[in-house]
Amino acid sequence: MEERRRVPRLKSLLRGRVYFNNRSSTVECLVRDISADGARLALADDVTIPDVVELYVPQKDQFFRSHVIWRRDGEAGIAFSVSERLAAPSDSGDLAERVRKLETEIEQLKRMVKRIKSDTTPSDFEAA
Repeated sequence: MEERRRVPRLKSLLRGRVYFNNRSSTVECLVRDISADGARLALADDVTIPDVVELYVPQKDQFFRSHVIWRRDGEAGIAFSVSERLAAPSDSGDLAERVRKLETEIEQLKRMVKRIKSDTTPSDFEAA
């Protein structure tokens, strides 16, 4: 059988999760092989997934918007959408907003440490 892929897929045994219906439905899968362009998924025999899905690979902490290219005997071949990495479900989706919140939290912690240091002056230790 002649290889038709532009990028060869590497064998893998990664656990994955397929999301669809606006991430309201999920199906567990096994990523049997993967490349930068797509993957082959092993699914339970009685599971059918729609043509457009999102694949989440927890070990890589990556989400990929994907299109199902083929289905056969409990497996599906998917192609990743071009250069489209998605945010994990727990992410707010806006990296800049998350960074801003973390920077604000860091500033609050710095002020708290400074206040604690000023409250515990050397005279407090000498009195004890």
